[in-house]
Amino acid sequence: MTMKLAAVGSPLPSATITEWQRDERAHVLVQDERVVGYGELWFDAEEDEVELARIIVAPDARGKGLGRLLVRGLLAQAAAAGHHDIFLRVHPDNGPALRCYRAAGFAPVDPALAATWNKTQPVDHAWLRHDLEASGA
Repeated sequence: MTMKLAAVGSPLPSATITEWQRDERAHVLVQDERVVGYGELWFDAEEDEVELARIIVAPDARGKGLGRLLVRGLLAQAAAAGHHDIFLRVHPDNGPALRCYRAAGFAPVDPALAATWNKTQPVDHAWLRHDLEASGA
């Protein structure tokens, strides 16, 4: 994984991704000098936690384990910053993403907590948590 900023091929407009990359939270996964993945770390100092967000793998690079590699790289960045309690949200119909996150060690949060967090969301997301200390990662 690298901090290199570059556009990622996806259904999102390139201007949107370019705007996201202006943020220091942005990370890309590069394979053979081509950006194949994008993700962000949203640090919350008040809650002492971090959220993985906007995780995207280029459509033609999916199904090759690169999403898991990107997620593990983001987890390593969070750990290096001293965070061990890591969350993410995903659309409940996104089966490939859910499988990727579960394979990377994420587990669903308590349903009551998910319901509370979903009150402010446009859709009821599946909320997942990864505890680096508990997993030994």
